[in-house]
Amino acid sequence: MRYGYFRDKEGEVIDEVMAVFMPENRSYTGKDQVEIYCHGGRQVVRSIQDVITDDSVRIAEPGEFTRLAFLAGRIDLTKAEAVAEIIAANTESSYSAAKSHLLGAYHEHIKNLRDMMIDVIAEVEASIDYPEDELDPADKSKMSDKITNVERSIKELAETYVGGRIINEGFRVVISGRPNAGKSSLFNLLLKQERALVTPTAGTTRDYLSEWIDLEGFKVNLIDTAGLRQTSGRVEKEGQKSARKIMETADLIVWMTDLTQKSWRKQLERDVSELNNKRILLLGNKLDCVEKSAKVEFPETNDHLSVSCKTGTGIDQLKKRLVHYINVGMPDLTSGVIVTSARHHQKLTASLKHLRAARKKITQGETPELTAFDLRQAVNCIDEITGKVYNEDILGRIFAKFCIGK
Repeated sequence: MRYGYFRDKEGEVIDEVMAVFMPENRSYTGKDQVEIYCHGGRQVVRSIQDVITDDSVRIAEPGEFTRLAFLAGRIDLTKAEAVAEIIAANTESSYSAAKSHLLGAYHEHIKNLRDMMIDVIAEVEASIDYPEDELDPADKSKMSDKITNVERSIKELAETYVGGRIINEGFRVVISGRPNAGKSSLFNLLLKQERALVTPTAGTTRDYLSEWIDLEGFKVNLIDTAGLRQTSGRVEKEGQKSARKIMETADLIVWMTDLTQKSWRKQLERDVSELNNKRILLLGNKLDCVEKSAKVEFPETNDHLSVSCKTGTGIDQLKKRLVHYINVGMPDLTSGVIVTSARHHQKLTASLKHLRAARKKITQGETPELTAFDLRQAVNCIDEITGKVYNEDILGRIFAKFCIGK
């Protein structure tokens, strides 16, 4: 590393900097690499960049340095994708999962699954090379059991995507209900800022609002939707249409009702019967306006809670209830073996399909060549996760998600 001044082509000092040279095979990219450390001002960086770039030097494309590291064999695709996940991580859970992937726990688990498949392939192909040593029923049964064990392990890994998707994409909570039930008030309360317009007039929210919060280390996407009711207004109708579409994609619907309305129970029963999503939390609002002697009775078939968005009563309990919903099906975050990528989940599912086909062929006495083909297809799916098998389209999609400079 060297300290000195970075000068422009006329010799004028731009900044005092440090520079370090990293030789081939000892750099991040695996190629000769120079890094310059300057002050972080935008104009300083732009001025140095203008001096460096010319006809033979260009700005790196998104993820190009990490792509070079992958192509040089320094990292596999699971670790390359973990770099992007670490940069994008904005909660403790997403950072923890990405860090484990980067440190290699996930890679090692995938590698072990692949080794198990290769062992089975070796046995099958041995029967192809030596047809006189035909497999007896006991050998076929052992081979089938080995494939079953691999299937079980891959299935367990694929199932972690239920929680991994939430870690990576966030837990989607849609706040819905009839107009003037307090949806926007709850939205603002959970955000701790006046994000949504709140008025006594019903139908204020015409379109949905979406924001992110960190809830005990988990990323939660809160969506405030238009109130659902019979209306003749074109704009409000469009807002309600949008709300219904969003509800279909929710991990949890928080259906709010106004406890001060005389017919709220009948309305609620009718509203709940029209909802197809099983994950519904019924939330009675304006508890502060309900007489203490009055009994608040919700439909017994649904989870429910009463709150007051005005006084804050019950909001802490609501947050705990949301965390409970998030934790249902959440994998062990300390293991580091969690599928957070839709691409990985797709490949694991495809690998399972080929393994099941191979096991079926063994039990039905099909020729070993056909069994070996299915097993190799299963391995190829795993290899697409780590990058042993890849094409330019796959790399293009993966590294296009990176920011420039990585």
